[in-house]
Amino acid sequence: MEYKLIIIRVDQREDAAADVQKVLTEYGCSIKVRLGLHDVPGNTCSPSGLIFLEVVDEEKTIKTMAEKLNRIDNVSAKYLTI
Repeated sequence: MEYKLIIIRVDQREDAAADVQKVLTEYGCSIKVRLGLHDVPGNTCSPSGLIFLEVVDEEKTIKTMAEKLNRIDNVSAKYLTI
């Protein structure tokens, strides 16, 4: 069995979060699992975080989603299979 994953790093979360969410909503039917992680140092939110997606769709669609995420400032997305 092959797993299709997109790993997303979001820096400056307050600035990028709405644009990232817009892309994730657009491809919502392609997302099987979504897990978000960020550090919580003390009583403040971290300005950066990671999002792990397990995706289920054609490779072309998945690559297009990753490309759209990479067009957002302070966002880096990588598609991989394992």
